[in-house]
Amino acid sequence: MAQQFKISPLIFAILLLAGLLVWLYMPVEQQQQRRGGGDIPVVAQTVELQPFAQVVEALGTANANEAIVVTAQETDKIEALLFDDGDLVTQGQLLVRMNTKEEQARLNELKINLAEAQRQLKRVKNLAKENAASEQLLDEREAEVDALVAQIDIAEAQIADREIRAPFAGLLGVRQVSEGALVRPGDQISTLDDIQTLKVDFSVAERHLPSVRLKQKVAATSVAYPGRVFEGEISHIDSRVDAATRAIRVRARINNSELLLRPGMLLQILVQKSVSESLVVDESALVPIDDKQFVFVIEDGKARKVEVQIGVRKPGQVQIIGGLSSGQQVVVEGTLRLQDGTSVRVVEG
Repeated sequence: MAQQFKISPLIFAILLLAGLLVWLYMPVEQQQQRRGGGDIPVVAQTVELQPFAQVVEALGTANANEAIVVTAQETDKIEALLFDDGDLVTQGQLLVRMNTKEEQARLNELKINLAEAQRQLKRVKNLAKENAASEQLLDEREAEVDALVAQIDIAEAQIADREIRAPFAGLLGVRQVSEGALVRPGDQISTLDDIQTLKVDFSVAERHLPSVRLKQKVAATSVAYPGRVFEGEISHIDSRVDAATRAIRVRARINNSELLLRPGMLLQILVQKSVSESLVVDESALVPIDDKQFVFVIEDGKARKVEVQIGVRKPGQVQIIGGLSSGQQVVVEGTLRLQDGTSVRVVEG
């Protein structure tokens, strides 16, 4: 009986691995032929001229348009706190009233004395008309009235110093004191910030200086509000370039009418330099090889690898300054399966 032929498991594994390597490195066209000539499905994009905005990107910290620490001007006890934490207040609104009983009593006394002095002045004026009173007496009565008016102004100012009002409209912070507390000049009662508009300082490289101007529109974004853009404009450009960083400081005012942003937040600032008509493709179309960039152009149902020169990149897009012309179709999905000359079939993305 003839001896049965057997294949070693090791030899079988080597043959299987060799077949797999041949398949992987087989030209795409031959793979297509072995599968019956099917085309590679790809997603394509037509290259067209379109507006392409070049922007300067920078980071800045938001600051309140106006900001103060609410403090007392006199040493006294707080009689009434007329606000709550986080209140929106208007300009001139009374926030704190301190003890003014002594000053108010003094003011009432001065007003009574003024009324009497004015009555005496009126009587002397009538006598002077009949030459029954001297000019000196008339002058003394007028001086007495003027002195009392000045003292009343002082008393009213002392009362006003014990009434703390908002110097501008804004958002109050956390209250740091309670009613009845004794406060001294400099003691913090709360904070007040005008955040309807925010100021953002940021730096741009000196090469961008010709592209930056006053009242130029800017856009600000924050990680706290993904996809939300806050608009503003440049309000100030510094007079000097920093010699160490070769950058210049720029200030922008950002509209924050909804009060979403807060002072201290980190904002990304986009300043639009210029808008030009350019060829633009999706960044996914690029195939980098060494230090060059290529795309696959679809011609007569086949993919042709073309070297391109790129310009400015933006998130998801890239400017093409050479190698392509308007109207050509480039592959934006499926480039990893392509080689020069591969047959392709365009499908919807």
